[in-house]
This record gives sequence, C-alpha cells and structure tokens, in this order.
Amino acid sequence: MDALTALQTRVSVSRVREPGPDKQTLEQIIKAGLRTADHGLLRPWRFLTVQGESLHRLAELFVEATLADAPDTSAAELNSARSKALRAPLILIGIASPKEHPKVPVIEQHLSAGGALQNMLTAAHALDVGAIWRTGPMAAHPVVLQGLGLADHESIIGFIYMGTVDGPKRELRDEPVSNFVQEW
Repeated sequence: MDALTALQTRVSVSRVREPGPDKQTLEQIIKAGLRTADHGLLRPWRFLTVQGESLHRLAELFVEATLADAPDTSAAELNSARSKALRAPLILIGIASPKEHPKVPVIEQHLSAGGALQNMLTAAHALDVGAIWRTGPMAAHPVVLQGLGLADHESIIGFIYMGTVDGPKRELRDEPVSNFVQEW
C-alpha cells in the first residue's frame, strides 16, 4: 500500500483476534513510529509490548487499580476491568518520556510521542494489521503506572491494541477538506 493510500484510508479497528503481528511486522510498525517529527532528536518516547502471558499480568494490574479506587467493586465490574487487557493478542503501550531541553518544551515532546503512535497505527493499517488507540482511566492510574515501571516524569499516551481484523472494517466518511481549512 502506498503512503497516501495508507494515510487516507486508515480506520480504527476495534475487533481483533489472534494472531497478532509477527516479530518482523511489529518491527516494521515500530520503525514507522520512530520516524515521527522529533525536534532536537530527543526520542521522547518508549514503548512496551504486552502479549501472551503478559496480557494476563496487565489484566490483573487493571483489577488491582480498580480495587484501589473502590475496594467493594463487584465481580462483574472486576471482570470488565480484566477484559480490557485481553481484547487483543498484542498491546503496544506508548509512553511519553520527555527529556530536559532548553528549546523543546515538554508539550512538544508529548505531541511527538503521540505522532509516533499515529505513525504506528498507519503502518499497521498498511501492513493489514487491525489496530486501535485507546486510553481510558488505566492510562493515568498510579497503580498501573507503577506496575508498568514508569518513571515519575513519564506518562502513558496510549494503548495500541493490535491483531488480525475480526469482521468488516467500518466505512470511511469522505470529509471535504474545505470543512477544516480556511484561508487567512
């Protein structure tokens, strides 16, 4: 798939199944992320891959975080929290890891980390891997951040769920460019 087609046809895929991307495909997806705009070449990001048994460890971390907020959470709600980590065969966790720099503010570094995840979503689409970017309360929960080993200055910017597309992809709406651009 050429670059413009990938950029103009990418959609989020919420339903994925086994298998997840193989090692070579995942490497291509991550390499695309590393090519994002990055003022000062600071590489203000890092990524965790979660698959196999690690998905179950992440699921239990989500349960632990849920219980930390509400110790009387019902079994059904705990199962719901657990299931969020088990929706895909692979989760790539994008972490903003800003560096001290006199000319590159932290917000720009966070945007760069977000750009890396967007590049990965587009690369996944180009390689026929179903993917969706999710956040939610677990992305900022102290129990999850600590359990995943984030440093105090780091934050999760997204969970990219990846796998084989399970069902039809949703239809794209063609948006006229003129709805979003005006001459100044």
